[in-house]
Amino acid sequence: MSLSMKPLADRVIIAPAAAEEKTKSGIIIPDTAKEKPQRGEVVAVGAGKVADSGNLIQPQVKVGDQVLYGKYAGTEITIEGTDYLIMKESDIFAVL
Repeated sequence: MSLSMKPLADRVIIAPAAAEEKTKSGIIIPDTAKEKPQRGEVVAVGAGKVADSGNLIQPQVKVGDQVLYGKYAGTEITIEGTDYLIMKESDIFAVL
């Protein structure tokens, strides 16, 4: 998946995973009760953060990484009809 947008500094763009449609036991979850996903795929990465010393700190994530992030992290954006999240790299908790 390629975007025509490049995030600045230490920001990343994430394609969130789809919300769960049913529970493990097979109960279908209605749209009003679905939780926001906390997992997604990195689709674009900024150049990195500039430290106080002036050195560039490279990002730890790369395009294609599956990541876990906070439930309310980032800002929701829509590009060409597809929903994405844009957030700082520090809002990502783990790479799967």
